[in-house]
Amino acid sequence: MEAKAVVHERQRKPLFGKIDIRAYTMIGALVAIWIFFGFLNDTFLSARNLSNLFTQMSVTAILAIGMVLVIVAGHIDLSVGSIVGFTGGIAAILSNWMGLPTGLVIIGTLVAGALIGMLQGWLVAYRAIPAFIVTLGGMMIFRGALMGITKSTTIPISDPNFIALGSAYFTNSFGLILAVIAIGALVVATWKKRKSRQQYGFSVAPLSLDLLKVVAISALIVLFVFTMNSYKGIPFPIIFVIALALIFTFIATKTTFGRHVYAIGGNSEAARLSGINIQRHTMMLFVFTGLLSAIAALVLTARLSSATISAGQMYELDAVAACVIGGTSLMGGSGTIVGAIIGAMVMTSLDNGMSLLGMETFWQYIVKGSILILAVWMDIASRKKQTH
Repeated sequence: MEAKAVVHERQRKPLFGKIDIRAYTMIGALVAIWIFFGFLNDTFLSARNLSNLFTQMSVTAILAIGMVLVIVAGHIDLSVGSIVGFTGGIAAILSNWMGLPTGLVIIGTLVAGALIGMLQGWLVAYRAIPAFIVTLGGMMIFRGALMGITKSTTIPISDPNFIALGSAYFTNSFGLILAVIAIGALVVATWKKRKSRQQYGFSVAPLSLDLLKVVAISALIVLFVFTMNSYKGIPFPIIFVIALALIFTFIATKTTFGRHVYAIGGNSEAARLSGINIQRHTMMLFVFTGLLSAIAALVLTARLSSATISAGQMYELDAVAACVIGGTSLMGGSGTIVGAIIGAMVMTSLDNGMSLLGMETFWQYIVKGSILILAVWMDIASRKKQTH
């Protein structure tokens, strides 16, 4: 009986990256938002605006990818926005003031982000200071450090190779090749998943349903590529988001580290008794957020062609909101990268649409804050239903 219960639990438990009912709801909400703004403003659904929207979304999405795992483990990082600003300032100094080539600028910025994350992770994991306090302090420290190292001035970027990281586009042929590869990978992954579940005696969805999913996702991929190609091509930052999402999905699903992170968030005491090194895993999560913040800083600084003291402000709240809207529970133990990216798209679409309509900034904050509260309310309500 116990073995059957374990099998049943494994069948019931959703896989990381699998889009559940809540994610479908978020996709529906995203479509509704696009239809709404498209109806009110003709330019919202234009290829040019959608390309700009995806580019704007990339920074929030990159931050949300790292934030998901931190929240899943039961922590939070409020410093990512300030790290974006600080490491962006470092990148501008290395490029403009020191004249280093783009490769060295990228390496130096990534190392700075990783070291910042390691320091904060060490304080949380090994000194037992709550992550909320450490990262809240970090948010102020790194914002102040940015003002100090830049002398509160805007540092322009003139290196075209660096600027290309945030503003260049891939050719149309590359987009078509990418679409073919993505659809092929989707077909192979779906087929292998079915075979694996059948091999181990798990329930398998009807073949027609899987085919419908493959066709629907393939259609979205083709639509995305053709829409981007009708403007200038696929923006560089979107490729970074896709690559990072794949890498961290692999880390979370195919490695022991990823499974341990979910175990820690689900029940830290049980994880400790199981022999999981919670301190090491916690520190590594903050290294990831620091590294991803540095990547986001490179994209943002390149897109703006400058580093400013206001860069990254409020980005930590957008990242947290993207995760929560996408289904990540603030209680820990559950969340997906796919959901976080959907959440980032929802947040960016709201910003973009309200800006096109000429709505004042205070309305944008009110709407986004209300949606965040609604998402948390839905999470708490769904958890109460599961316990009853």
